[in-house]
Order: sequence, then C-alpha cells, then structure tokens
Amino acid sequence: MTQKKKIKKTYYTRRNTAFDYFNIVLQALLALTILIPFLHLLVISVSSPSYATRSGLHLWPDTLDFSTYKRVLSSRYIWTGYRATLIRTVLGTVIQLFMTSMGAYVLSKRYFPHRTFWTMCIVFTMYFSGGLIPSYLLMGNLHLMNTYASMILPGLVGTYNMILIRNYFQSIPQDLEDACMIDGAGQFTTFYKIIIPVSTPILATVALWLAVGHWNSWFDVLLYMRNEERMTLQIILRRIVLEGTQQLLDMSSNSTLDDTQVVSSDGLKAATIYVATLPILLVYPFVQKYFVKGIMVGSLKG
Repeated sequence: MTQKKKIKKTYYTRRNTAFDYFNIVLQALLALTILIPFLHLLVISVSSPSYATRSGLHLWPDTLDFSTYKRVLSSRYIWTGYRATLIRTVLGTVIQLFMTSMGAYVLSKRYFPHRTFWTMCIVFTMYFSGGLIPSYLLMGNLHLMNTYASMILPGLVGTYNMILIRNYFQSIPQDLEDACMIDGAGQFTTFYKIIIPVSTPILATVALWLAVGHWNSWFDVLLYMRNEERMTLQIILRRIVLEGTQQLLDMSSNSTLDDTQVVSSDGLKAATIYVATLPILLVYPFVQKYFVKGIMVGSLKG
C-alpha cells in the first residue's frame, strides 16, 4: 500500500471515529431529555409532601414515602380504568392487526385485479377524512355510543400499517405459498399457517404500535363514552391531572389506609402518571428485537 493510500485511509478512519463519538454524545443527550422527566416524576411520587411541592428539578428524594401509590392504587377509578383500557387494548390490537394484515395480504398479490387502483384509494384516506362531526353522527346512527366498538371500528384498518405489512409480504418468496397450495391448502390456510408465522417481525412491530395507540387514546373516549365504568385509564389520568386529584382518588370503604395521612397533590399526580404508563413501557423490551428487521424490510421492499 502506497503512502498516499495509507494517509487517505487514516483520514477516513479518524473522520468516521469522530462521527461515531458525535453520534454517541447526541444520542446520550437525547436519552437524557427523556429520562430526566421520568426521574423527576418518580422522585416527586416517593418524596414527602413538603419536598414534592418545592419548585425546581427533583433528581433525588429526601425520603421514600409510598403513601401516594397506596392512595392511587386504592381508588376504584384507577381499577375500572385499567379494566376498560385492557379490554380496549387487547380487543383493538388483535382485531385491527388481523384485519390490516388480511388487507395487506390481498394487496401484496400481483394477480389481484386493479391492485394499484385499490392501493391508491386506501392511501387517499391517509390525507382526507370525513371529519369529526360526521364521525360522531355516524357512531350515533349506528347505535355504537357507550360501546367498545366505537373505539375500535373507526380505526379498524390503518393505512400506514397496511402498506408496511404489504411490503413485507411482498418480500416473502412466492414459491413458499405455491408449495403450500400444491399440497391442497387454500388461500386462508396459506395465510394463517405460512404467511403469519414468517411475518413475526413486522406483525409484532405493528401490534406494539396498535397497543400503545389504544393504551394512550383518550379523545374518542371523551366523545363516545358516557358510562363511567367504561372510561379508560387515560381519561382518569386526564381528570386527575387537569381537573383535580383528591375528588377522584377516593378511598374504598374497606381500605386500611389512614385517610388523614397527608399527601401532596403533585405527588399523587406523578404516581398516577407512573401507574398509567408503566405497564405499556414494560411490554416494549420484549418487542424491541423485532423493530429493526420489521421496519427495514416493511419500508424498503416492494
């Protein structure tokens, strides 16, 4: 290797190393902007009332006091919100993932008549919709008010998710389906027993997106729900944070907690935020391994 090539190689190596260090520092700063607010809320939720009400950033508690979590978890509103949220999240994720993947499978077939036209019709819905008032009137005319269907049916098929899954299905070799059909399997059997198992990365990724979306949704519940027993956790959280804390976090009659125990309003709000957020955060590590493969193939293939 000539001296000129050695100098050039050294230059590119140093430049790449500097770029790597810059990326590390930048990602660390971005991670801190996410972690610090979570740490601040955690400290407030376990601190004494006098310390939690102080202004400024709290990064270390003065003491460990879990009375706020005891009060939050003893509220019937929290548990009814959990029940409604779990029902909506499980049903919505399973049904929407199934319907979206079925539509994506049809659009991924080159022999499907007018495939491009139907794809464009579906993509059109990403940019234009009927609007809020027609949607509200439609839910009323269909007698879906105060039902879980009003929270699931409007987004039954997600356009963006369908396009990603369709592109992933197009990356699956056609020979795999042909071999299954030669053995006598039909379209649905092929889809259920062949396509679904080999599409785990993209399906797991989309399932997590759907689950997070249902878990965090609150506006449609605010519009369509009047039954307090079906109010989701995010509505309860919104009321606690914006409309008041002590009134909603009532104590159950058989609670062993001391009602006279002093807790701060800020601490209760922080504890409620953690109770509402932690379950969906715990799901993410189990699905993270599918993200890179699912998104890269789903966005680039086809």
